[in-house]
Amino acid sequence: MGLGFFASIIIGGLAGWIGSRIMDANTGIFLNVILGIVGAIIANAILALLGIYAANAWLPQLIVGTLGAIILIALGRAFKR
Repeated sequence: MGLGFFASIIIGGLAGWIGSRIMDANTGIFLNVILGIVGAIIANAILALLGIYAANAWLPQLIVGTLGAIILIALGRAFKR
């Protein structure tokens, strides 16, 4: 039982927006949602490898999604150079 489709989009958008603000990236709303959702998937996978599991609640997933978005932006910048 997860957050649901619409909650994931809302949290993904917020996480992507926060991540893009922290990393000073100029991304649009659609890319923010993508960064947040994909970032949450990647960050949850990395944390699972370490034995850490974030709860299926809004705040933990927002934090994990933000960290994942930051990772994706940093990786994008590294490959861009």
